[in-house]
Amino acid sequence: MPRLLVIAISIAAAAAVAACNPAQGAMEEPPLAGAAIGGPFTLTDQNGKARTWDDFRGRYAAVYFGYTYCPDICPTDVQRTAQGLRRFQAESPELAEKVQQIFVSVDPARDTPQVLQEFTSAFGPDIVGLTGTPEQIDAAAKAFKVFHGKGKVEEGGAYLVDHSNITYLFDPSGKPLATLPTDQGAEAVAQELAKWVR
Repeated sequence: MPRLLVIAISIAAAAAVAACNPAQGAMEEPPLAGAAIGGPFTLTDQNGKARTWDDFRGRYAAVYFGYTYCPDICPTDVQRTAQGLRRFQAESPELAEKVQQIFVSVDPARDTPQVLQEFTSAFGPDIVGLTGTPEQIDAAAKAFKVFHGKGKVEEGGAYLVDHSNITYLFDPSGKPLATLPTDQGAEAVAQELAKWVR
């Protein structure tokens, strides 16, 4: 068989194999594609400005519901998301600019805009913190499929808040894409962002 024909057949075979391999070329479907997560809300940011879910259209959104008085889980998750975003920014600065990190309080009684400002600024200058009335927070949590409930009030008024600790990633149209693996550290978060942000 002529050498050029052998080469042509080999190239054609390789192309056919690549076309059949879903790991090459075509982007896989996001794990949360089609899920009914997210929805309209009106809340107040750390600067006292009213914000809606539509305000974040055009950007990817990394959304986490928690509270500033949380002793360990919330600060860790917020920090790892912020660190992951910074690592992603180091590798892909233009793509990272398309991502907005958002922290929504499930403890509106204590998390005033001023308290949120102090909390979010500890992890990065660009994090948006959101709070509101108990009714507004309940509506937002319901739309985002987040559980939350006030724990037992101790002597002196201290209490914990039980809540889901999931960081959702949404596309620029507000559709859910995936969860960010904050439990696996900043590098895993960066890798997940690189997988979906385009």
